[in-house]
Formats: sequence, C-alpha cells, structure tokens
Amino acid sequence: MLALLAGPVLRTSLFDLWQRLAPRDLSASPVRVVMIDSESLKAVGPWPWPRYHVARLVEEIAARKPAAIGLDMIFPEPDRIRPDIFAAFYPELAGPARDQVLALPSMDGLFGQVIAGAPVVLGRAATEGPGGDPASLIVDPLIDGSPPAGLSAQPRAVVNIDPLEQAALGHGLLNGPPDPDGRVRGVPLLMRVGARPMPGFAMELARVAAGKDALSLAPGRVVLGDRRIPVDQRGAMVIRFGHVPAAHIVSAADVLRQGFAANAFAGRIVLIGLSAEGTADIVATPMAAEGFGTLVQAQAVDALLRRGWLERPTWAGLAEWGIGIGLALSCIALLPVRSRWRWAVLPVLLLIGIACWFAFDHFALLLDPVRPLMLAGGSSLGVAAGLFVEARRERERLRETLLQERLVAAATEGELEAARSIQIGMLPPRDQLARTDPRLDVDAVLEPARSIGGDLYDVVRLDPDRIAFLLGDVTGKGVPAALFMALSKALAKSVALRGLPDLGEVAWVLNEELMRDNGEAMNVTMIIGVIDLTDGRVLLVNAGHEDPLHIDASGKVAVHKLDGGPPFCIVDFPYPEEQFSLEPGETLVLISDGVSEAQDRDGQLFGHERLMQALAGLPGATAMTDGLRDAVRVFENGSEPSDDLTILTLRYLGPDTGKLSPGV
Repeated sequence: MLALLAGPVLRTSLFDLWQRLAPRDLSASPVRVVMIDSESLKAVGPWPWPRYHVARLVEEIAARKPAAIGLDMIFPEPDRIRPDIFAAFYPELAGPARDQVLALPSMDGLFGQVIAGAPVVLGRAATEGPGGDPASLIVDPLIDGSPPAGLSAQPRAVVNIDPLEQAALGHGLLNGPPDPDGRVRGVPLLMRVGARPMPGFAMELARVAAGKDALSLAPGRVVLGDRRIPVDQRGAMVIRFGHVPAAHIVSAADVLRQGFAANAFAGRIVLIGLSAEGTADIVATPMAAEGFGTLVQAQAVDALLRRGWLERPTWAGLAEWGIGIGLALSCIALLPVRSRWRWAVLPVLLLIGIACWFAFDHFALLLDPVRPLMLAGGSSLGVAAGLFVEARRERERLRETLLQERLVAAATEGELEAARSIQIGMLPPRDQLARTDPRLDVDAVLEPARSIGGDLYDVVRLDPDRIAFLLGDVTGKGVPAALFMALSKALAKSVALRGLPDLGEVAWVLNEELMRDNGEAMNVTMIIGVIDLTDGRVLLVNAGHEDPLHIDASGKVAVHKLDGGPPFCIVDFPYPEEQFSLEPGETLVLISDGVSEAQDRDGQLFGHERLMQALAGLPGATAMTDGLRDAVRVFENGSEPSDDLTILTLRYLGPDTGKLSPGV
C-alpha cells in the first residue's frame, strides 16, 4: 500500500534528482534565445514596447536567416502608439498636421508585414476566460490521428490581433498545466481548444524549423517526420533538462545595436522572450525553483529536434511491481534464516538502482527503483518513506508559496516604480520652475514617503503678470492617495485657469468638483495662491493646510497666519480670499506636514523652531528648498520618513529684474 501511495511522489523526486546530477548537454543546441531584459528596457523603454521596436527586433533577427522565429508572448491588443491615438492625445494639432498624422500607417500592419516575410511562430494561450472562437482559429499543421484521451483542454484561446495572426507561418499554445507540485517537467505538444487539437508552441516551432506540414498521432506518440515523440495522457512531452549556455542567450539590446554578427542566427531556431524584472514568465523546473519560461520552451524545441525527451515505458510499472514483489518474498524467506544468503538481497537492491540509473542516463528511460526497494524494505521502511513524502510535500508547498510571494512582490515593485515615475512626471520639473518668470525665483521638491504618495504642487501662469501656485496634501499614503493626488492636481489647475473672479470662488468650485463622486471619502489640504509680479501683491486661500512662511529681505523668518477653512471634500465652505504683499527680495515658503512633523529615531518632531532656523540666511529659492530638505533628512538620521515631504519656495525679485536676480 505504501508503494502504491508514495511511489509516484518518490519516483518524481528521484527523477528530478537524476536530472540535477546529470543535466543534458545543450552546448550543441540549434536554439538561441533573444531576451528582452533589463538592459533592453533601459535602451528602448518600458514593456510593452511599441510595435515598431518589436517589428524591428524581429526584422533584425530575420535578416540573419534563422530556420524559425518564435515570439514567446502574445499581442492581443492593437498598438498603443497608433496615429489615431496620437492625434487624439494632441488636440491642438492643426488640420493639415492632424491629417498627416492620421494618414500614417499603423505599426500593427507594418509588424504584420515583417512577420509575413519571416518564418515566425506566434504564441497563443488556452483559457477558460474570454478568448477567440476555436472554430475560427488557424491551425497550421494537418493533425492526423486520435489524440490522447486525457488531452489537456480549454474552451477558448487568447490570440494575437488579426493582422499578426493572418501573417504568421505558425501558431502554438504557450501555456500548459504544471505537475501537481507546481513544477514543469514536460511541455504540451498538443492541447485541445474547444473541440480542436492544436499544437503547443515548442511543437510548432520544431515543425516549422523542420519544414513539415503535418503531424501524425499514434498511441502515446506524436510523429514529426522521422521522430516519434512519446507523450503522456495530457499530450505532454517530458524533457531531460539541462542548463542553457550563456552564449546561447542574447540581449535584445545587442541585436538592435549596429554591428551585431550577421551570421549569429543562420539556420537556428530563435525564441524571443521576456526576462526583465516584473515582466518575466517565471516557472519552477527539476533544475531550479525559479527559471524563465522562455528557456523551458527553448529546451523543449531542442529536445524535439535532437531527441532530448524522457520516456516511461508502458511495461515499466508491471516490471517494477513484479521485481518488488519478488524481492519482498525473498526477504521474507531469507531474513529469518541465519545464513550468509540473507544478505544476498542487498547487492540485488544496489544492482536494481544502478540499472535504473543506467537506463536513464544512456537510454532516456524512466524506470523506478523506489517501488521494488519499498516493497522489499517492509512496513517500517514504508512508514519512514511516508513521513519523508509528507515532509517533502510540505517543503514543496512552502517553496511554491514563497515563489508566488516573491513574484507578486517583484511585479508590485515594478508597478510602483512605474507609478512613481508617472506621478513625479506630472509635476513641473525644477528647471522649468526656474524659468517661470525673470521677476520670480521659484523652486520646489517632492519626496514621497513610499514609492508613491499624496502630496502635490504646481505653478501655472495665468497671464503675463500673474502666476498661480498651489501645494496640497491628500489624506493617507500609497496608491489611493496617489490617485486622488493626480485628480486634485488636474482639477486645481483646470479650475485656476477658468478665469473666475476671485480666489475664494476658485476654492469653492474646486471643493465642489473634488466632492463629486468621492466615494472613498478622501480629503485634501491645500494652499492656493496668485502673485502679481508688477507689485508683489499675493492672494491666498488656505483649505486646512500649514500656514506659509514669510522671509523678509533681511532673512527673518515668520509664520504668516491665515484664517482659511477646512480641508477640501469635507463640507461646503465659503473660503476667504486673503492677501498681503511681498517686497523685492522677500520669500514665501509653502510646506507639507512631512516637513514640520518629520520624526527622528526617538520620535521627536522637527517642529517650527527648527524649520525657521533651517531657512534663516539662505539665499535664493533653490538654496532654501534644498537646505530645508537636507535639514529634515539630517534630523531624521536614517529613520523611515513618516509622511511625504514637499516644499515650494517663491522669492519675489521685483518688477525690475536688472536690480535683483535669483540667489542675490
């Protein structure tokens, strides 16, 4: 019973061990892998790339005369950088320019032309969710014969857009179910989508490279030319894994550079895959808990072309049971006998193990020595083996859980970094602020406490002599605060540019707009101001934010108290417009509470006293901004920031810029 229950798990673990001890030599493999790695993303841009760059990569590979090109990715949606999208994104384009943009060809069509001119195999993904109608999908090879009874099946498939699907020489399914423990030991050569059998990605690449038009199915076999490849009931081929040589893996950035070897791919099968962090297809194999799915496909193609598969013969189970029962009976008969013959079973057990290893290493046969050994070992060994199996299952489960957590963490980190770049890109850069107006010295900095945050600032010209500015702080942190920050900034700028009669009306309208459909009940504190550069008159509205700091020409720092009102999105409120004047050389500093409420390792607050000391005597907006930011970071002494830090500094230089200049 123990041999029946635990045997398959131990057999699988033993076969994995054999593969790690004697990996397949892939140095002579005809398969090459072009990876879109981190270096490629730095050179071209974040994934997904515009179709132009993907088309150029395929074109460069095709120019080197490969036998086949496989794209280990799917293009189910049109190119994001299409002429119509570009024209819609820039509504200010004049009529002729807009017409010229709309007349440009679609990169999807050009990509399809590149695919049509090369031996390209596109990927598909079998799915239970939305997908293409199986009856309308192209199945490139003629498939003759009856597929295995337990063939993996899904009702639909995710496919590429039509200009690409129609142009490709072959189409193969990329996905397939792993083994119950989450490891990939075999690659499906066939899967059923709807009622139709369709080839796997590796199978289709091997077929195209071999120049065959058809596949034949025999019991337990898929026939490609003179190769009779064994498959299990799921239609999967078990691979003898190895380590893909580093020389067989090329960065897409290298292929796109001038001077790449003209014969690098001649006669080879080339797979294009993803390995950059946050985009890669990570799988567990007998060789490692983490590996790139593209390298598994590459090894599968090599196995099909160079007979690198493993096979478990149909007679293996019967032979193992027969030998095991014979050994068990021999042990029962010989062990009670006080004779040297009772030890004769030990060399027999060793010989069985050596024979099974020899069959694996020289004939690619999977014969299980564990089953005979378990039957011969008796009930005590069976109990020990059962405990080992249970511990092994738990370790595999924990390893898979850890793998999934690491994948989720890697993907989340990549998305947050992208969100941070987008968020920072929404704010006016410092060099642009410095060029706002020669009569005004402006600088600002925003440093989120996390990857992304909820602080915001903006500086907007209203007319030749008036500049609007604002600084705000959304409640909370992370993604929700960042989304509400983007909404608040966009609405604030939009309302400020409407030309409303006074700043109080601007605040009231902005409050109404922000409260509309604010289902998460978030709110934002904000100071909005307008400075008239002809005389230094400043209008301010404060919605629950920190009072600004006023620095006179002598360097004296003081808090400018405002009546203000509550934060936006809490209640309708008639926010008062308040005003004062800046003399030439005087400065207004707006901050978020990430400055005044910064904490050191002991939990002490930075406070307004340190704030005013940090600003005293600093010349120019940039010096004040950087000096205050640096003072906060030194005070924190390496502790994690408790909130986003934002500083906006405006120094009025006077209407005559010939007398004063920034930093003077």
